[in-house]
Amino acid sequence: MTTRVTTQPRILVAGIGNIFLGDDAFGCEVLRRLVARPLPAGVEALDFGIRGFDLAYRILRGYDAVVLVDAAPRGGPPGTLYVIEPEIDALAADQADSAVEGHSLSPARVLQLVRMLGGELPRLRLVGCEPAAISGNDELPSGLSPEVAAAVEPAVELIDSLLEQLAGELCTSLGEK
Repeated sequence: MTTRVTTQPRILVAGIGNIFLGDDAFGCEVLRRLVARPLPAGVEALDFGIRGFDLAYRILRGYDAVVLVDAAPRGGPPGTLYVIEPEIDALAADQADSAVEGHSLSPARVLQLVRMLGGELPRLRLVGCEPAAISGNDELPSGLSPEVAAAVEPAVELIDSLLEQLAGELCTSLGEK
């Protein structure tokens, strides 16, 4: 009798954003809702906010996939959700000449830091939302705009289906190794 060993893929869902900058808090709010629900086995969900170094060191723990959740201005109507598979090599090249600064770690710089520290980048997806307003001034109300707030729950549902898809892909690839 042959026993097949299956490996449970490890997936990190990481919220990114600044709660003081309007719609930039999208990733934080999605993670607040996501962690209130049961997560699939092997999935860890954390709100990193603006703590880019913490996110880089967490990625170094060897996840099979990472799902970043963040505001993503791409020119669409506010509240539009995107699932983006970033070109990791292009991100690294774009950031190659810039220094890593603790107060300005964009997702691309976080990935650059992971590589600088000798880590391998896992399969990566970005669940982004088109912001209506990102600002640090007093002219805009704090919190999410109505369009982005309305996209939070659909984003949670989108992440649920993305996790299912990634787990299936990863189980297949881990089984082949």
